Amino acid sequence: QVQLVESGGGLVQPGGSLRLSCAASGIIFELYALDWYRQVPGKQRELVAGITSGGGTNYVDSVKGRFTISRDNAKNTVYLQMSNLKPEDMAVYYCHAGWGTGWARTDYWGQGTQVTVSS
Repeated sequence: QVQLVESGGGLVQPGGSLRLSCAASGIIFELYALDWYRQVPGKQRELVAGITSGGGTNYVDSVKGRFTISRDNAKNTVYLQMSNLKPEDMAVYYCHAGWGTGWARTDYWGQGTQVTVSS
């Protein structure tokens, strides 16, 4: 059974920091590309940051320089370090793991963790 379990969300003041973690089980972790998405009510889920199996990273423009995605294959965990948080970063953050293409494509999602940015 595949599980992605996020943790680390919570309430933080503007300008503050949080580190999200996503622990995976049931997959060959090092093969998967990993991403963090976020979603606010009434809007589509947005890709925030991604990291490939080889360690290459990409970020949405709005978080560049403030967020850092990393992975620890030994711990089957992906992280999102968020700094200088802004009210517009407030959302439910989801971990995603993807591998393969076409008919062999597999995608898994975590349950989400709430990040609230408010003074």
